[in-house]
Amino acid sequence: MPNVDATQITDGLVAALIVLLRIAIIAVAAHIVGNLLSRLVDRLFRPRGGDQLRSLADPRRVMTLRTLLKSIIRYTVYFVGAIMALGELGVDTAGLVAGAGIAGVAVGFGAQNLVRDVISGFFILFEDQYAVGDYVTLGGVSGIVEEMGLRVTKIRDFGGEVHTIPNGSIDRVTNYRGQSMRVMFDVEVPYTADPSATISLLQEAFDTHAKDIPNLVTAPQVLGVQQLGASGITLRILARAVPMEQWAVERRLKLLTVNIMAENGMKVPYPRTVVLRGEEADSANLRSTYLHNGCDDVQGHEGDKN
Repeated sequence: MPNVDATQITDGLVAALIVLLRIAIIAVAAHIVGNLLSRLVDRLFRPRGGDQLRSLADPRRVMTLRTLLKSIIRYTVYFVGAIMALGELGVDTAGLVAGAGIAGVAVGFGAQNLVRDVISGFFILFEDQYAVGDYVTLGGVSGIVEEMGLRVTKIRDFGGEVHTIPNGSIDRVTNYRGQSMRVMFDVEVPYTADPSATISLLQEAFDTHAKDIPNLVTAPQVLGVQQLGASGITLRILARAVPMEQWAVERRLKLLTVNIMAENGMKVPYPRTVVLRGEEADSANLRSTYLHNGCDDVQGHEGDKN
């Protein structure tokens, strides 16, 4: 009996040592796999040729995505390693995984808005929909992105107010930051001015002063006559500016247009009202009546009236 008891104890110790050795191997393997995958992520997001990845130009976006992916990899590897270690200890891992799945579903239902915000934030970052400093419209709010994370995006409008928008509620993104932004406005000139000569005059002045206007991407172009209004001819002017500078460029171009018109004696047309009194009013009404009836000899009819 004593020999049997010693043998059982020895076998038990050997089995326990084997289990502990397997658990240690699983832990070391999990650590090595986690480090290898983390290095792979770092290599994926490493700057190439002095520039960040073209699709991930914002350093904050690169850092956020890299940290997120490394966290997902680390917790996944640790979870798999823990399940394997529990299996070595004789725990029913199938039931444990099923229970964890049920618990995860329950938590998911309870925090579905949080999960939706995080998932939406991840794809916003990954797809490069907007970045910090962009001028965007999100959820009916327009402004400059001050901060963006996995759960919320913070926007400051031109009034100074900061709007915090959950990423899960963003169903449409309008990003006004591109390679260049359009600058387009109309200018009205009087009917007494020659349209062709006015277009040539404005275009020549724009070509001359374009180099003096900062943040201008393409020189202004006078597209032509846009509308025939009640008091003048409307000309349309088009240019392109550096993003977020289109408003300043537009103001500079409008000031330049006004100065050009003033230097060449052209006044900006405006509605006018002519007031006639006494005999002048009667004569004007008679003239208007005969012209409306198609009579050309207004003076003759006025003489017959007299």
